[in-house]
Amino acid sequence: METIYLAGGCLWGVQAFVKTLPGVIETEAGRANGSSHNRAGEYDGYAECVKTVFNPEVVTVNDLMGYLFEVIDPYSLNKQGVDVGLKYRTGVYSENSEHLEAARQFIKNRNDAEKIVVEVMPLTNYVKSAEEHQDRLDKCPDDYCHIPQSLINKYK
Repeated sequence: METIYLAGGCLWGVQAFVKTLPGVIETEAGRANGSSHNRAGEYDGYAECVKTVFNPEVVTVNDLMGYLFEVIDPYSLNKQGVDVGLKYRTGVYSENSEHLEAARQFIKNRNDAEKIVVEVMPLTNYVKSAEEHQDRLDKCPDDYCHIPQSLINKYK
């Protein structure tokens, strides 16, 4: 199994979508690549993301990128849906350089590559979100989500 971190705006919808994908074994809501966090729950510079454990014999990083691009606006900087701010940026993070190269290649191969603002970076740090954020849309299905329910359920 391998692990990659996918950021696509508010983590609730991204987790709900990603956990339904073929080859995804486990997901966890969290935050990646920030500068600091404190006990009050404040996170400076972090991107809301989903830690994604997957079976590379079933789903590739290229596949995961394709899925991610189904539910994000890859041209929108620090904004997805009505959520605005640095924490809602889109990105792909990993400790595996092959994952990062595959993600960069996916973007490079697109006709619109020069307009894409999805960051692809090594994972520098990660913080698991509070339990109330784990599988949030399962617990509170009426909560706001920028991803349409039809997309969240597409691969169920």
